Amino acid sequence: MTTPEPTPEPSHEPSRESTPAQPSAATVFRSPLGIASGVFLLILAALFAGDAMVRGEGRAPWLALAGLVLAVPLIVAFTIRPAVYADDDRLRIRNPFRSITLPWAAVADVRAGYSSEVFTQEGAKYQLWAIPVSLRQRKKAARNAARASQDDPHGRTSVTADVRDSAARMAVGDKTVADLRELAELRGGTPGAQGEPQVRWAYEIVGPAVAGLLLLVILLATG
Repeated sequence: MTTPEPTPEPSHEPSRESTPAQPSAATVFRSPLGIASGVFLLILAALFAGDAMVRGEGRAPWLALAGLVLAVPLIVAFTIRPAVYADDDRLRIRNPFRSITLPWAAVADVRAGYSSEVFTQEGAKYQLWAIPVSLRQRKKAARNAARASQDDPHGRTSVTADVRDSAARMAVGDKTVADLRELAELRGGTPGAQGEPQVRWAYEIVGPAVAGLLLLVILLATG
C-alpha cells in the first residue's frame, strides 16, 4: 500500500523576481547662499515697491508695480531657481532661464574651472548655476594639501600634480563636480541612462519678466 504524498501548501512569500527594483531618489544640489540672497532681495524689493505703491503719487505706483513684476522673476531665476538633480539615470539641470535633462549616456564630461560645466557627447556645454566654484576655497584646500604633504611621516615633501588635483577637489564645488563625473562614468552604460538631451525654456520665468519689462517701457515712453 502506497502512502499518498502530501500536497504542498501554496507559499505566501512574495516572489523576488516579480518585485520591481525601486529607483533611487535624486540627489539635489543647490546653493544655500544663493537662496538666502534671493529671499533677502525679494523682501527688499517688496518693501521698496510696496512703499512706493502706497505713498507714491501720480505714476510712481505704476512704475513701482512694473519694476516689481520685472524684478521678482529675475531675482528668483538667478538665486532661488538654480538646482541640479542627479539620479541613477539622468542629470537634470535647472538654470535661470532653461531646464536641461541629460541622460548619463549623453554626458561626456563634468568640469570645474572658473565655473561648473557639463559637456555632452555632441559638444554642447551647459553651466551648472547651482554649483558655484569658489576660488578662495580651492586655494585654501591647496594650501592645506601642501601643508599635509610637508608633514608626511614618510618624508615626502614635494607637492606633485596628483596632490594638487586632489587638493582642488577638497573644495565644496570641486568635490560635487567630481562626484557627478564619477556618477556619469558609472551609469553611462546602463539601459535606463540612454537617450537624447532635452532643453526647455523656463517660460514661467521669462513670461512675467518680459511682461514687466514691456509695462515699464510703456510707462516710461508715455511719461
